Amino acid sequence: MTESGSTVERNETIGSYQHKTLWASIVGYAMDGLDMMMLSFVLPLIIAAYSLNAAQAGSISTITMLGVVVGGYTFGILADIYGRVRIFTWTILVFSVFTGLCAFAPNFETFNIFRFLSGLGLGGEFGIGMTLVTETWPKKLRTRATSYVALGYQAGTILATLTAAFIAPHFGWKGVFLVGVLPALLAWWSRRSLKEPDIWLRTKNKKQSSISIVELFRSWRITGTTLGLIIICSVQNFGYFGIMNWMPTMLAEQHHYTINGTVVWTISTVIGMVIGIITFAWLADRWGRKPAYMTFQICAALIVWIYFQIDNPTLLVVLGSVLGFFVNGMMGGYGALLAEHYATSARSTAENIIFNTGRFLGSFGPLIIGFMALNHSLSAALGTISFVYILAALSMLLLVPETKGRELA
Repeated sequence: MTESGSTVERNETIGSYQHKTLWASIVGYAMDGLDMMMLSFVLPLIIAAYSLNAAQAGSISTITMLGVVVGGYTFGILADIYGRVRIFTWTILVFSVFTGLCAFAPNFETFNIFRFLSGLGLGGEFGIGMTLVTETWPKKLRTRATSYVALGYQAGTILATLTAAFIAPHFGWKGVFLVGVLPALLAWWSRRSLKEPDIWLRTKNKKQSSISIVELFRSWRITGTTLGLIIICSVQNFGYFGIMNWMPTMLAEQHHYTINGTVVWTISTVIGMVIGIITFAWLADRWGRKPAYMTFQICAALIVWIYFQIDNPTLLVVLGSVLGFFVNGMMGGYGALLAEHYATSARSTAENIIFNTGRFLGSFGPLIIGFMALNHSLSAALGTISFVYILAALSMLLLVPETKGRELA
C-alpha cells in the first residue's frame, strides 16, 4: 500500500488517495458540463462572427458529439491498456489545448476541426473518471462516490453560466473559450500526483485473451447485460436532452415565458437534479441497483406524463424540481452500475463505450421531439418521453443483474 487508504479491498477505509481521485474526477466531469453549456451560451456570437446559417450552427454540436463518441471509445480502451491516470491526464490536455485553439480559429471549418478534437478529450472524461473512483472507493460507498462525480456536470453548467455572463460582454466568445481552458488545466494538475489503482496494477501484466471491447460481448448473458445497459443509458440521455433542449421553447411559445422566466425554471429543475442525484446514490447503496433504478424510472415515466399535461405556468416551475429529481437523479448511479458488471481489464472500455453510445443515441431526442411537434403540440410531443422510461425499467428488470455489494473482478 503506497498511501493511506489506497487498498480499499482490504480494509474498506477512505484516505487521502480516495479523496484525490474523487476530486480529480469531479473536476474532469465538470469540464463536460462547462463545454456543452458554454457553447450554447455563446453560439449566437459565433454565428455572427462566421456568418453562419442555421444548419451550419447546428453542425457544431453534432461534430463535437461525434468527437466525444470517438474519443470515449478510443480513450476507454487505452485506459484499460496503459492505465487510468495516464490516459485520464492526456484526455484533459487534449481537451484544454483544442478548446483554447478554438479562440484562434481563422474560419468556421478550422473552428469545427478544433471542436471535434476537443471533443475527443472530452469523451474520455466520464468513463475513465468513474472507473478510477469505483476502483478506489469502498463497495459500500461506491454509488455515493460516483454520484459526487455526476454532480460535477452541474457545477460545470453553473461555471459556464458565470463565464458567459461576466466574460462574453467584455471579451466576446473567444474570451469565453480561453477562460474555459483554466479549470481544465486545474484538472490536469490535480491528476499529476495520482497513482494507478491497485486493482489495475495487479492485472496489467496478465496476458489478455482478447481485446477489451470483446469482453462486453463474450457470452450471451454478458451481451444481454451490455444491451440492457446501452438501452438504459440511451433513455437517460434521450430524456435529458429532449426535455432540457425543448422545455424553454415550450415555456416561451405555449406559456409566453420571458428569458428570465425560463431561467427560473432551469434553476428549479437543476436544484431537483442535484437533490435527486444525491438521494438516488444513497438508495442504490442501501436498496440495491435494480430497485433504485426501477423506482426512479417508473416515477420518471409518471411525472413526465403528468407534467406535460399541466397548463398552469407557476405549477410548471414549482414541479420542475420534481421533474429534475426523477429524470436526472439516476445519473448518480451509472459509474458504479457499469463498473460492477465488467472485469478490470475491460472496465474503462465498458464505462466509456456504453455510456457514450447511450449519449450518442440519446442526442437524437431533440430531433425526434421536433419532428413529433410538427403534427402535435410541443407539450404533447415531450409527454411521449414518458414511454421510453418504461422501456428502461423493463430492460433493468429483464437484462441487468443486481450487483449491490459485488467485489470488483
